[in-house]
Amino acid sequence: MANINFTSKPMEGSTRFSNDSFCYFNVSGNCSNVTEQYDLIHPVPQIVVPILFAILMLTGVVGNGTLIYTVLRNKSMRNVPNILIVNLSAGDLLLLLMSAPFSATVFILESYPFGELICKMNEYLQTLSAGVSILTLTALSGDRYVAIMYPMSKHKGKPTLKTSIAVAFIWIISAIFAIPDAISFNIQYMGVYYCQAYPYVWREWYGKTHCLFRFFTLFLIPLIIIGTFYCLMARILVKSSRQMPCEATKGPGQSQQQQRQIEARMKVARVVLSFVLLFVVCWLPRHIYLLWFHWGTSDFSDFWVWFKLFGFCLTYVYSCVNPYALYFLSSQFRKYYNRYLFRCCPKSYRLRDSNGSGLQSYSTVRRGSTSLTMVKSNSEM
Repeated sequence: MANINFTSKPMEGSTRFSNDSFCYFNVSGNCSNVTEQYDLIHPVPQIVVPILFAILMLTGVVGNGTLIYTVLRNKSMRNVPNILIVNLSAGDLLLLLMSAPFSATVFILESYPFGELICKMNEYLQTLSAGVSILTLTALSGDRYVAIMYPMSKHKGKPTLKTSIAVAFIWIISAIFAIPDAISFNIQYMGVYYCQAYPYVWREWYGKTHCLFRFFTLFLIPLIIIGTFYCLMARILVKSSRQMPCEATKGPGQSQQQQRQIEARMKVARVVLSFVLLFVVCWLPRHIYLLWFHWGTSDFSDFWVWFKLFGFCLTYVYSCVNPYALYFLSSQFRKYYNRYLFRCCPKSYRLRDSNGSGLQSYSTVRRGSTSLTMVKSNSEM
């Protein structure tokens, strides 16, 4: 593969990789054709990316669909953190069903075939999903902080009107944050049709401002808030561990119960932290690319071709991973996943798998509300 040095950067919104020619532009709107072929770079995405997206859509729809069904189907699972996790999955499911098919298709076709409405909707949904994800994770972190701050408050785990308001607020704010994408993305014709981020007539400052706005509102600021919540949780846990001997002399039974409540709620906090780390890993490359694109001074190169593609795919990978991470992190979800996803397996196998994983057997679950209450008291997940 020949090394090609670019003196300007490609269109931010264009994800199409063609074998013949590309149109690159600088901030003044000048455009030049690069006619040299990419013998290795471009045929690979045209084959691999659609296959990858098909796998992501299948696994993501199954995983997120099962998670949502599990919480809605079982009353014992309807608590505040689980409702927020359902909200997280709803945003991911929307992206996989309404955006991923169009994003995958542009790697196959020479020209963008869907028109300006789909162009705007596709980019709008990507930002909407990112907003729902990070704001829901922020709400989950805040919920865990309150739960650990007041470990003996039993009503804290029950969904209330405040939970519904919080979910609605998350979607409204995310929808507002995504409006600039719906406005700025448009169809441009340069031999073939492109879905690109900004019209040429727009000034350079808009792209830079929009890039920073997305980075701060949908990544950095929420992560700072989440980090603050977890630092406060760590402080509470350190303080409670020091006070535990004194509290044990006053009331050993109550002290042990409080400790169990804290441990159960910290387990959920660790699950939320895992979701946050997955979000950072999957979205950071995309933000790095966009910051370089608008603020960097180096020329476009093979590295940035691959890095852009890598970050683009990772944002869709994130929409699939949370349900499967939850399978390994939560025994409660793992039990229901095994029940719903492996119905075709013999019943004896499902029971053996459940018991072997340290989970509750189905016969125990069916004994009535007493068993479910016991499970819920041990862990909110």
